[in-house]
Amino acid sequence: MQKRHSDPLQYINEQIYSTQKYIVPFIQQVKPIQSTTQVLEIGCGEAGNLKPFLDLGCKCTGVDYSVGKIEKGREFYSTHKFSENIKLISEDIYKTNDFHSQFDIIIVRDVIEHIHDQDKFLGLMKDLLAPNGIAFFAFPPWQNPFGGHQQICNSKVLSALPYYHLLPVSLYKGVLKVFGESEGKIRSLLEIKETGISLERFENLIAKNNYKQLVRTLYFINPNYEIKFGLKPRRLTPLFAKIPYLRNFLTTCGYYLVTQK
Repeated sequence: MQKRHSDPLQYINEQIYSTQKYIVPFIQQVKPIQSTTQVLEIGCGEAGNLKPFLDLGCKCTGVDYSVGKIEKGREFYSTHKFSENIKLISEDIYKTNDFHSQFDIIIVRDVIEHIHDQDKFLGLMKDLLAPNGIAFFAFPPWQNPFGGHQQICNSKVLSALPYYHLLPVSLYKGVLKVFGESEGKIRSLLEIKETGISLERFENLIAKNNYKQLVRTLYFINPNYEIKFGLKPRRLTPLFAKIPYLRNFLTTCGYYLVTQK
């Protein structure tokens, strides 16, 4: 397990860096960001992704199921000059009924691959978007080298070993046990295996739920790897980006902007 997974402040600062440098400009390709912009992040954790928007004076809302992460986020933003503009809520997004057609921008970063009923989730989001609102998605395809999130393993070998999450469930579970992973960690990794999503499945669900894809960028080197590992982001070459299924094995992150048709 890397230090960043147990250090909330480091994790928040990584989110801020990548969002400020890469996600905000990606969104601004099609959506101006102003002080009147209403931004929602679903699965926000400590809400580091919202700070660049809050710095611009946006009205920000973050929703996450974890009480502890929301409390850390509230503490982090308590001294921000626009602290009155951010609201962090610990709740199941399906039970949050106060936001009908409210948000100009919805952020779903590294979250869709953890959701069990992704079809239902995308349907819910349509009710949250304002007219002409957009949703930003960033996620690692399941088949990429670390699509199983095995970097959270306690074993140094397993945390650095690519692709073995693609093993059949019984073999995958056996490998995790042999290397001494706890039952709780194994359950978490198996759940990620169950909810993992490919680029093709995501795009099919977007179409099924009547969204229009505005922009897509597939990265061979995830922009977040710059702050994490000192690696310069690189897009997947156009040739590989056009090859269905194979591109999942080479893409470490997909960026998407979508809107309702």
